Amino acid sequence: MKVSFPSYSENERFARVAVSGFLTQLDPQIDELADVKTAVSEGVTNAIVHGYRNTLGEIFMQIRIFENRHVYIKIRDKGCGIADIEQAMQPLFTTAPDEERAGLGFAVMESFMDKVKVRSKLGEGTTLILEKTLKERV
Repeated sequence: MKVSFPSYSENERFARVAVSGFLTQLDPQIDELADVKTAVSEGVTNAIVHGYRNTLGEIFMQIRIFENRHVYIKIRDKGCGIADIEQAMQPLFTTAPDEERAGLGFAVMESFMDKVKVRSKLGEGTTLILEKTLKERV
C-alpha cells in the first residue's frame, strides 16, 4: 500500500489508522498492532515536526507485507534532512527543546520494532524504514 498526505499534525492519526487497517489482514495480536501504530506515529510526527519545521510538505508512506508475517513500512519526507543521524537517534536528543520535545522518538520506534533504519540528506529529506515480524496466530 502506498499513501501520501500533507504534513498537518492531524494526519499523524490518519497514518496510524491507515497502517492499522492494512495490517488487519494478518489478524495481528492487539499489542503488536499497537506497537506498530506507535512506531508509525513517532515516525510521521518526526517528519511533521522536524522535517517540515513550520512549513507544509508531503509525507509518503509505503507498507508491505512479506511471507512469514514480515511487515515493512517506509516513511519518507522531502524536508530539511538530518545533519547527524547517529546523534539524532540518541535518547533525549531533540532539535526542538523549546517546544518541550522529549527526544525519545527513535528510542520508542526501536523498542517497538525489530529494525529501524534511517537515511537522510540535508535539504533533501529523510527516509525511515521500520520492520517487524508479527507472531503467528495459534
